[in-house]
Amino acid sequence: MANSIIRLPEVKNRVGLSRSAIYLAISRAEFPQPVHLGARAVGWLESDIENWIRERVKHSRLRP
Repeated sequence: MANSIIRLPEVKNRVGLSRSAIYLAISRAEFPQPVHLGARAVGWLESDIENWIRERVKHSRLRP
């Protein structure tokens, strides 16, 4: 698993959610927390995003 930090545009592309949906999911503890890179910059660990995607797929396939 990669330990790179990816920024919001790449996260949006990978997970298929909008910025507002991502931040709503973060506030509900349903999405990985971002890493603060500076005063106005955040990113996400690529491994956290990959794990989140894997869990979403797993849960969606368990549903009848």
